[in-house]
Amino acid sequence: MNLAGQRIGVAGLGLSGRAAVAALEPLGATLTLIDDAAEGTLPPASVDLSSLDRLVVSPGWAPGSPLLQAARAAELPVWSEVELAWQLRANPAAPWLTLTGTNGKTTTVELLRDLLVAGGARAVAVGNVGNPLVSAVLEASTEVFAVELSSFQLHYTTSVRPLAAALLNVAADHIDWHGSFEAYAADKARVFSGVERFCVYNAADPAARAAALAAVPPGAGGGDEAEPRAVGFTLAAPRLGEIGLVDRQIVDRAFGPERWRQARPLVSLDDLAHLAGPDGRLAPDLVADVLAAIALALAYGTEVDGIGQTLRGFRPGAHRREEIAEISGVRFVDDSKATNAHAAAAALGCFPAGSVVWIAGGLAKGARFESLVARRSDRLKAAVLIGLDHHELTAALAAGAPGLPVLEIAPGENLMERTVAAAAALAEPGDTVLLAPASASMDQFDSYAERGRAFAQAVERLVSADVA
Repeated sequence: MNLAGQRIGVAGLGLSGRAAVAALEPLGATLTLIDDAAEGTLPPASVDLSSLDRLVVSPGWAPGSPLLQAARAAELPVWSEVELAWQLRANPAAPWLTLTGTNGKTTTVELLRDLLVAGGARAVAVGNVGNPLVSAVLEASTEVFAVELSSFQLHYTTSVRPLAAALLNVAADHIDWHGSFEAYAADKARVFSGVERFCVYNAADPAARAAALAAVPPGAGGGDEAEPRAVGFTLAAPRLGEIGLVDRQIVDRAFGPERWRQARPLVSLDDLAHLAGPDGRLAPDLVADVLAAIALALAYGTEVDGIGQTLRGFRPGAHRREEIAEISGVRFVDDSKATNAHAAAAALGCFPAGSVVWIAGGLAKGARFESLVARRSDRLKAAVLIGLDHHELTAALAAGAPGLPVLEIAPGENLMERTVAAAAALAEPGDTVLLAPASASMDQFDSYAERGRAFAQAVERLVSADVA
């Protein structure tokens, strides 16, 4: 789309908003910058929407905000940064491989990028991770984009046509932004809108499966290789149209030329042995993320050779079940990226019964915790709670784990240092102090990453004290 002369409002001057401005300024568009606080911008209430042709909105702006309600009433087109990126891409021939899910997005997109690069493609991981997508698409030499998308970004994205897309899982999250779980799930399902070839879905997740099968016409892909088709991934033996596991082997019945008759061996789970927990087991959610990344790489055409070597060298990013230290037989593990109940449940499930001193709490985002406590209370030895919404966790623990020692840490200076010290005092040799908050961080920290760094620094102080 030619945006020269267009009157475009950019709402939100965070990372994606600034990137949108930088991309639009050279095109001759007339920009109106909208923000509550940033210098040189208009506050939302002062914006004359009739003076705009469209609005580019940052992910933090919820549909219920007055500005976006007014835009909807005025029938003003609203774009996400992702939609803008699709319109501005310098190399339209470079396919997008998109993915979303409540959890596992970043691990999957980073592994996908590594698989694509190992296969010889000039690939980048972008979107809801790292470099803003609208900046990355201006680089014409990139051959394929691995794109992580949040539900916020998908809400205002309409014309993107990815080669393949994946939905990893759907669990209650960001209810405060979307208004209901149903609205959240519907925005997640939008990842399959416009897919050209492959809708990759978690076969064990009812919402993901339903979204994929709704996006692909019945019988599509039955024999015509040009038709879109759904591809499931499963931790069980795969059926036709799936990739899955057989005797610790990842096998393919979705892409191989003989998929109609037999499974094609790809790699062994032994190639992921370095990511196993202390008991030698791989976390099921990690294996599912790996299967999804492999499926998307195969959708692009990556050769099977080299997948094993890529898996052996793969390390998930920081703040994802990252062991910080062991002090007097107690392990300290940072999973600050577990910002919802679904992720925290997966983290807690990696440890033996009765062995976890759980650090949790923050912004609940409208979520509830009763189901999490019901599923994982057996793993808990104690809980140490922080954050604005920790009282909801306190109530869930009182109802679902009566008698469990629970400490509430008051806000203030040295919060994480006091929290880690309290958790360490409750732990014994063989236990794990686990930061898996089940909540967002912005009540007391700038990001989940800052929260994780504060945890690591507090643990390092304990190490220093122990050595002294």
